[in-house]
Amino acid sequence: MFAFTYQNFLLTFLKHKTMFKFIAKTLITAVAVLVAAYVLDGVHVKDSMTAVLVAAVLGLLNSFVKPILVIITIPITIFTLGLFLLVINILIVKWASDIVPGFRVDGWMYALLFSFVVSIATYLMESLIGTDKNQTV
Repeated sequence: MFAFTYQNFLLTFLKHKTMFKFIAKTLITAVAVLVAAYVLDGVHVKDSMTAVLVAAVLGLLNSFVKPILVIITIPITIFTLGLFLLVINILIVKWASDIVPGFRVDGWMYALLFSFVVSIATYLMESLIGTDKNQTV
């Protein structure tokens, strides 16, 4: 007979490292979203749960939509020497602000600065925590 206990749940959860990594990455990105909202006047996040939702939506958009946009826009990206990738980042952030209630970005420049701040803050937090990107699952 299998009894549901906290230890059984934790052991089962830790066996699925991919899900654990996704949740850890989402929580780190959520903190980075809160940092960006604190630093930038044009970025507004309602509360911490909104930041977690923004992090999850950004993760999904960056995983599924961004690669398609990059492939479709290869000619213009080559012509602009890669600068068009910044436009794609801005579009992803603006789209996330349209999807998530309680998250607002006040313009294209703030969307660009938001992506820079979130990237830098995420990098710094992952460096401090010591997550290994080269580790295989």
